[in-house]
Amino acid sequence: MEQVVSPDLQAFDKWIREDFVEINSHLEQLYLQQDDPANVVGIGDTEKQQLELQGRELIKCLLAEGNTDEGFDSAFDLLGNVGLYMAACRRHEITEPCRERTSPLIEASALAMHIGASIGVTPRFATAHLTTHNRAVNGVYKRFTDLADEKLFVDYNTKGILAYKRAADALLKIQSLGVSHPITADLLQVAETALDDVLASNQTLFEQLDTDMFFYCVRPYYKPYRVGSQVYRGANAGDFAGINVIDLQLGLCFANEPAYSQMLVDKFLYMMPEDQRILRDCMRRTSIMDEFLKATGEQSSAWYQQNLRRFLAVCERHGETAIAHHDQLVEKYIAQPSKALAQQHMEKVTASGPPLPVLLDALEKLRDRRAAKQRDDIRTRFDDISRLTATLTDASA
Repeated sequence: MEQVVSPDLQAFDKWIREDFVEINSHLEQLYLQQDDPANVVGIGDTEKQQLELQGRELIKCLLAEGNTDEGFDSAFDLLGNVGLYMAACRRHEITEPCRERTSPLIEASALAMHIGASIGVTPRFATAHLTTHNRAVNGVYKRFTDLADEKLFVDYNTKGILAYKRAADALLKIQSLGVSHPITADLLQVAETALDDVLASNQTLFEQLDTDMFFYCVRPYYKPYRVGSQVYRGANAGDFAGINVIDLQLGLCFANEPAYSQMLVDKFLYMMPEDQRILRDCMRRTSIMDEFLKATGEQSSAWYQQNLRRFLAVCERHGETAIAHHDQLVEKYIAQPSKALAQQHMEKVTASGPPLPVLLDALEKLRDRRAAKQRDDIRTRFDDISRLTATLTDASA
């Protein structure tokens, strides 16, 4: 039977796609006209009130409607809409976690917590709501604003995420085949090609995304906000299983290392439930690198030379994506613009919660794990990569 979507659900979705975008876009233009574009206090108060009240009235109807049991997809989509509304209120400082003990968005908080608990995800908007699970209507998907830079950012984040997923899917299939299987070479080639696509997406962002527009008009919608009494960190582009599946399957990162496992724990409820299942399964598997290390006695075999060479190429490419992301995107769009930020705004820079220096240090270490850099302070696979590389013969080049 065809599922009937409630009129209240349709009305809220229409508002998110139309009036909500218009109000946010107008406010962004007002902020940009100031000498300090990071300031939002006392600017566009009429529009802010309009945003809060219109969203509240629509959400009240949905809260009263209760759980209509329209399935996961519908519930997740609604959670995204509520989350976009709450994130916009946070961006415009209609709400501010530092000055509140509970969110003043009472109805939105109640609905978000109800949905999040019922489907097993965090009760706020997540990366998937704007990327992989963002349904387009007449060619237009949901966004906060109509700014070209936001569209560019979402487009190429989505491309990058889907490419990472392709690489992860290929590496997962090797679990059942083993490193000596002739098809393993094909799967490693698929993974390498997908990571090339990630690099291309990152490069496009680096070349085309305007630094100031991202820093002042896109990034602020990804800040932490309060749902009920709890503050939830902002959505992060890495909140999907694929990139960590690659880390673990290649063996470049370790699920039992405290810093890395803490990151995984923090990410789980920000991912889709199927991603949570995939990542949990992957955390208990032996890595491809460890399988090759166990097979070094077979280094004279043709399969070993061919498959290892392709495996090392995938490791190198994964490291290159991590280096490009950190050294280009993080540096250009967060670290550098933050240096020019007025002091009163510094505590509100990152979406992930910790102060900027702490975040940048953690990202640098993650980059070096993925790139297998030689470091004394953290565990990397530099020595193991060197050992495996030494078993390659010139004849296989």
